[in-house]
Amino acid sequence: MPFRKAEATAALDWDALYTDHVGRVYNFFRYRVEDAAMAEDLTAATFEKAWSKRNQFRGNAESFTAWLYTIARNVANDYFRKSPQLVALESASHLASPENIAEQLEQAGEFAGLVAAINRLPGRERDLITLKYGADLNNRQIAQQLQLSESNVGTILNRTLQKLRLELEAHDA
Repeated sequence: MPFRKAEATAALDWDALYTDHVGRVYNFFRYRVEDAAMAEDLTAATFEKAWSKRNQFRGNAESFTAWLYTIARNVANDYFRKSPQLVALESASHLASPENIAEQLEQAGEFAGLVAAINRLPGRERDLITLKYGADLNNRQIAQQLQLSESNVGTILNRTLQKLRLELEAHDA
């Protein structure tokens, strides 16, 4: 007797799926926005949407990844449509210790530069980078997500990384 949709959805361990994916979804957003609090908000929005649409999900734990990152990409697109300006760097007044301020500001500046460079990429390249390095998905999962071949994902990633390196080196020069 085949599972009905509700039974299949109930068979998934939503707590385990959340635990497995929450850090990667957060990192996906950290590569898109430089503000950690905003990345947390976008992560929460993604899981809220996934939970509210859980009865529409048809699949298993493997296909859950593609489904979840489709939601995350849509949340990111909605965010940037509503507020296209990048979030400004936080002020240094809240940093822990004065001796670490320069180092922390330098790291924040480098990260902000990386985020800005990523956000200047065309959509497909931006998605590839954020899914690979932010969400820590493998090329097969990314290929499924973006409907590309695995080899195409690898090729585009390589070219995009070269482009990012050149842009960041030119910016530092």
